[in-house]
Amino acid sequence: MTDARFEDGAEAPLRLLARDAEDLRVLSALVQDAVLTGADLSYSKSRRRFSLLLNRFRWEDESRARASGRRFERVRSVLDFSDVTAVGHQGLSRDKDTVLSLLSVDYAADAAPEDGAPAGPGRVVLTFAGDGALQLTVECLEVELSDVTRPYAAPSHHAPTHSD
Repeated sequence: MTDARFEDGAEAPLRLLARDAEDLRVLSALVQDAVLTGADLSYSKSRRRFSLLLNRFRWEDESRARASGRRFERVRSVLDFSDVTAVGHQGLSRDKDTVLSLLSVDYAADAAPEDGAPAGPGRVVLTFAGDGALQLTVECLEVELSDVTRPYAAPSHHAPTHSD
């Protein structure tokens, strides 16, 4: 048996689960530069779920697209947070015409988890371009990223860039 290679999942839709801060860093890297509108944010208080419908840049395919000269891709994805007990926001519009660009997803635990245990109560902070942010208070960390469409050519024809 051999280890899986990054290339093995290049064409398959992603479906990943994060239950600790290290896992969440992987998801954060994959959703960096995803775009959405305020209408793509959804909170179900009764189900304790917060979801975002994203147009995610396919970072996992970026180097292969660059090397082959083919178009960069995006894919529609759902980023779903479980066990959400409260939602706060700053500088975000729920307007369907306002485009939001997700920069990062971070987690701060209320207390250090025991070795091998999933992350417990804490706060997840989603940071958006333009100083917008969402804070989700969670009973435990459980985040799922699922691609829900086939990839499509990125309308900009470019990979996102950031100035330092």
